[in-house]
Amino acid sequence: MKATRLRAAGLAVALLGTLVAAAPASAAERDTATDATATTCVTDPAVPKRQFRAMWIASVTNIDWPSKDSWTAPDQVAKQKAEYLAWLDLAQKLNHNAVVVQVRPTADAFWPSPVEPWSEYLTGVRGQDPGWDPLAFLVEESHKRNLEFHAWMNPYRVSMPAPGGAGADISKLAPNHPVRQHPDWVFAYPPAGVAGSRLYYNPGIPEVREFVQTAMMDAVKRYDIDGVHFDDYFYPYPSGTYQYPDDATFAAYNRGFTDRADWRRDNINLLIQEMAAKIKAAKPWVKFGVSPFGIWRNKSADPNGSDTTGSQSYDIISADTRKWVKEEWIDYIVPQLYWYIGQYPAADYARLVPWWAETVRGTNVQLYIGQADYKSGDPAYGSFWMNPQELSNHLTLNRSYPEVLGNVHFSAVQVRANRLGATDIYAAEHYSRPALVPTMSQLPSRPLLFPVVTGAQRQDDGIRLSWRQPANGKGPFGTATGYAIYRFDGVVAAGTCDFADASHLVASVRGTDDAVQSWVDTTASADNRYTYYVRALDRSWNEGPVGPARVVG
Repeated sequence: MKATRLRAAGLAVALLGTLVAAAPASAAERDTATDATATTCVTDPAVPKRQFRAMWIASVTNIDWPSKDSWTAPDQVAKQKAEYLAWLDLAQKLNHNAVVVQVRPTADAFWPSPVEPWSEYLTGVRGQDPGWDPLAFLVEESHKRNLEFHAWMNPYRVSMPAPGGAGADISKLAPNHPVRQHPDWVFAYPPAGVAGSRLYYNPGIPEVREFVQTAMMDAVKRYDIDGVHFDDYFYPYPSGTYQYPDDATFAAYNRGFTDRADWRRDNINLLIQEMAAKIKAAKPWVKFGVSPFGIWRNKSADPNGSDTTGSQSYDIISADTRKWVKEEWIDYIVPQLYWYIGQYPAADYARLVPWWAETVRGTNVQLYIGQADYKSGDPAYGSFWMNPQELSNHLTLNRSYPEVLGNVHFSAVQVRANRLGATDIYAAEHYSRPALVPTMSQLPSRPLLFPVVTGAQRQDDGIRLSWRQPANGKGPFGTATGYAIYRFDGVVAAGTCDFADASHLVASVRGTDDAVQSWVDTTASADNRYTYYVRALDRSWNEGPVGPARVVG
């Protein structure tokens, strides 16, 4: 087709698209109006169209990435890059759509931070410049594969125990560590000299809370991350009968609180509330999520609690996670439900999933479940975890609760280990098709036009589709960050319900800056006729309207 005819055709389609995309008010309404929902379409629960799927990639003590072996590699940087790309390969193989990567494990940084030292887990030396910007690479490579990148950060942990870590010895921190200038900002817990002692920023000091937020916000402002992710480390987990050494802090900064436990919880509440506000002020589209310990409170302690008897995050680490959900300070929560399904009164998975589903119900906070892949196939955790179906059974149980919108697996090395074949089992039974990340109505969005498919040709490695995105990011229209590609066997005029699950979703791909986008369907048979549809996605995964099909004979 001549270029002039292409431009004319594109203009006509854009005008038509303008009418189609005269959208409902919210992103969620727009997606629903376009696709319909399970209430009007019969869908296959094994292939949901939208489901958050990720694994944690931990850097602390080099659990997952980078490996300690990389420190002595002839080309350390090349080795670390190759290792990370291998994790992305695994994520794609499992049809994941996000990665959660630890980039601030111990008050340090995987980027050139102006206020904190380089992480020791990059080079083996605290504060040593690795000679490159890992975070820029991590984000760029994740986005190339259309994987969301969630920057996992630990707000208050400063060191790991000796002998591997600095323990309670400030003199062993990086030479430029801010704690060397502000030793009053930290406390050792358990006390120095006790096994396992390490340093923590004191959450009760307002200046500390402001500093850690500033340190983390540097990554939000400078890098194209999709989410900020906290885990379960707030106040330290109790160690024996040792008390937190915060008498002087409470006396100086109690804000009128007389109950120290309430004050500590409020310190963490302020961290969450303020961090959320700063993220949204800087980049409203960046998500904020927390992965807490799986029990908020037991019903015996609070009528709103779960039917469990285990440790309670509300009491032991001052994390009022239920409040964060009800106040909608966070966009998603990933409770670490690292227990099996069965007669386990302390924390039965089958009791906790419905409790968390009820907790998020009626809020804008999405619920994903943290899965204990590290326990699967390890006899140390008991016979239930020797069942290769245990993790898959978790995901099957989740289907009974529509509030459960995804899973995050701990951690990458355990997912890859695939003990008992458990990873293969849950991937086959639950992740057999790609899935789009669930949309969030609270995130900003603008209507998208449908892509204009300009070509579809068979070639040696498959079928190459090409398309243009009309009015991309111009005027009232949103920017297409990615594209969802659907394939049907034969010549098919697809209806609304054909897009309601992932039965025909073959890929989601990242958009580029090129005028013409393209993708090769390497799974296409040389003998089959196919019908393709391409739909635009914005960075919050809102999907644009359906455009004309393209048939390939």
